[in-house]
Amino acid sequence: MLIDKNTLQKYDVAGPRYTSYPTAPQWSKNVTEDVYTAALKVFGQNDKTLSLYIHIPFCEQLCYFCACNKVIRAKEEKVGDEFLDYLFKEIDMVAKHIQRRKLIRQLHWGGGTPTYLSEEQMKRLFTKIKSVFDIDFNEEIAIEIDPRTVTQHKLKVLRELGFNRISLGVQDFNEKVQDDINRIQPFEQVAEVHQWCRDLKFESINYDLIYGLPYQTKETFKKTVDLVVGLRPDRIALYSFAYVPWLSKPQNKFNLDAIAVHDEKLDIFIQSRENLLAHGYQAIAMDHFALTTDAMAKAFNTGALHRNFMGYTLKPADEFIGLGPSAIGFLEKTYVQNTKILPEYYESITQGHLPVERGKQLNQDDQIRQWVINSLMCQFQIDKQLFFNTFGYEFEDYFLEEGRHIHDCIEDGLINENSQRIQVTALGKIFIRNVCMGFDYYLKDKNGHQRFSRTV
Repeated sequence: MLIDKNTLQKYDVAGPRYTSYPTAPQWSKNVTEDVYTAALKVFGQNDKTLSLYIHIPFCEQLCYFCACNKVIRAKEEKVGDEFLDYLFKEIDMVAKHIQRRKLIRQLHWGGGTPTYLSEEQMKRLFTKIKSVFDIDFNEEIAIEIDPRTVTQHKLKVLRELGFNRISLGVQDFNEKVQDDINRIQPFEQVAEVHQWCRDLKFESINYDLIYGLPYQTKETFKKTVDLVVGLRPDRIALYSFAYVPWLSKPQNKFNLDAIAVHDEKLDIFIQSRENLLAHGYQAIAMDHFALTTDAMAKAFNTGALHRNFMGYTLKPADEFIGLGPSAIGFLEKTYVQNTKILPEYYESITQGHLPVERGKQLNQDDQIRQWVINSLMCQFQIDKQLFFNTFGYEFEDYFLEEGRHIHDCIEDGLINENSQRIQVTALGKIFIRNVCMGFDYYLKDKNGHQRFSRTV
């Protein structure tokens, strides 16, 4: 795909990834523990099902590229035991407000590094979840693993507990890149873990790759992608490196001259995308790829794909609850985020309080724009009749002020429009974040753009 340099320069701006709308900078402390408990009680009075995310923050070693919420700790049993003591209390408090057993139709452990926990600690946590919730084991039960911190037996324990999807952090196989980001992880190690997962018959294996890291080139990253497709994971998340040193101070260690930017970075993505497509992977929305046999590809093809704080995902459940430090939930049209700082998380629970730090209650306009942005991010289209059926407004009337943006996107070849729908083009899929930004009410304040990573 050839992209005009003027188009690239125009759209290479700071912008959200839209794992939520409104985005996190718009959240506030107005969402308190009282607001959250009220939402939990409403949830307990209906038959909605649950997607449950648990954040386990510990990592044994710092990866310099990572902007996730994590706590670096040497491997010690007492660290995990202390954490579980507090996490179990949070689970009990949440369950007390719900006041009934809810059905979990999606379970995800993330971090940090969930496999920092020992086998016995993971068993204890899973048993605790089952003691207060019901789990539909026919749906997605997923965990993120670091291939450097997992053994064949630990994977066997995870499979026996009921996990059916594994996500491996890979990033890049180039030794120079690995050394610079402080994550030494040989291909042979990943290949061995991959084979263990296949032998244990996990239903889906996902790899996370990152393009735009220091010292990556088209040539070196092609070798990484070639090695990945040789192993043939079911899903591949191909993420753009988010250079946000104001949020993640370790990124200040990087040599800026070594980081691919603008057209060079885009070339790496396009080459990788074409490589994956040539090897039988289907492009799933913005930055995910999957074999056609995988549930994510099926969800995308049937319009059932969803986007949340973990990126693209299936959405078999109605509501979303997050547990653990920094965890985010979306419940009864309200975003809720726990405090990110581990001692504050512990202290809040010690005092008998849910560790709520901030959130956002969506007004009607938020819900409408959330729907539009999710449609663009997940289906690459806006169905105008479905919009009218859902909200009772004509699309053109509601988004009259966005007419200029829509016109510009058409002129630049990012979208096509007719009376029935807006359809994102092949070029627009590359710049889908930019298309969405024109529908973001809160970005009318241009100063807000600088809070985000660049879209290219």
